[in-house]
Amino acid sequence: MRAKKILFLAWRDLANPLAGGSEVLVDHLARGLLAHGHDVSLLCAGPTAPRPYRVHDGGGRYTQYLRAPATYLRHFRDADLVVDVANGLSFFVPLWRRRPVVCLVNHLHSEQWRQWFPPPVAALGRSLERNAMPLAYRRHLFVAVSRSTAASLEAIGVDPERIRIVHNGTEAPEEYPAEDPEPLFVCLGRLVPHKRIEVVLAAWDRVRPVVGGRLVIAGEGPERSRLEALAGEGVIFAGQVSEAQKNDLLARAWMLLHPAMVEGWGLVVLEAAARRTPTVAFDVPGLRDSVLHECTGLLATSEGTFVEHWVSLARDPVLRGRMGRRARDRAAQFSWSASTARFIAVAEEALQQPKVLPHPAAALELDV
Repeated sequence: MRAKKILFLAWRDLANPLAGGSEVLVDHLARGLLAHGHDVSLLCAGPTAPRPYRVHDGGGRYTQYLRAPATYLRHFRDADLVVDVANGLSFFVPLWRRRPVVCLVNHLHSEQWRQWFPPPVAALGRSLERNAMPLAYRRHLFVAVSRSTAASLEAIGVDPERIRIVHNGTEAPEEYPAEDPEPLFVCLGRLVPHKRIEVVLAAWDRVRPVVGGRLVIAGEGPERSRLEALAGEGVIFAGQVSEAQKNDLLARAWMLLHPAMVEGWGLVVLEAAARRTPTVAFDVPGLRDSVLHECTGLLATSEGTFVEHWVSLARDPVLRGRMGRRARDRAAQFSWSASTARFIAVAEEALQQPKVLPHPAAALELDV
């Protein structure tokens, strides 16, 4: 693909204190596209920070959605492709742009709406996501980050022939420490309602008397004070950690604990896997894609089985080692360069067929 001007529309930058996997994905794709010679920009709400690509502050958390069309016309109307990163609410770009557009979806927010907003607003948000977004993009491509997300899009009426899968990548560290000699369990992510950190804290009260050790909660967010009040003995809140600290924690951990109710992919799962650390999570969308049950980790169907999996893996170093090696091998199948290559293929397809796609290609996904 010859050099193109590509604009990402997203609701936040990595500089935002609540930045997560979606922002990491956009950053890696933007950097990858830049390395391939494309002119890349990101339009999002503040706060922002300097990047190798251009970042434009589009306004407040919610006002950016109203301001986006005007900002686009003033600064980015010559973009060859616009990538609408739909985090619950999309920018509905096809309503105000006739040139190529792609909608990138990490996961549908479904019940998360009511965790963040009062009932009337939550109902409107769900309706826009489930009804208006598929209608607005009915002539355009969707990018999903997992099979689970693709299935969720199909369930709300998106034509499966318009869905392309582009997985997240990961970077294997050159060096990392061995598993800690004493039981060390890590839960890493934003401290927000849908991550359900309280489930891990409640399970820890049952696990600690059996296996001992420490539980480290790494990450920041609005839920921290409430969660600290729920924490029992042996729980450490590490706050926001650096990349070096994250590498050290994930490598020394006996396992990663991931209690979220839904994910697009669960980027931290593969980050832990690259450091030979298995994951105990719930059998929910996204995590059932990134965790291979009884191979690279264990998936629970209830809070009770979550505790059972946690204890059984902690008490079996042979199983833990075998799962850790398989997790590392699987993580090696994913790279950011491969993610960028797949995204470029989707971009090329969108640019060739800006309005109607009568003969869409097969979904792009790894055979894993």
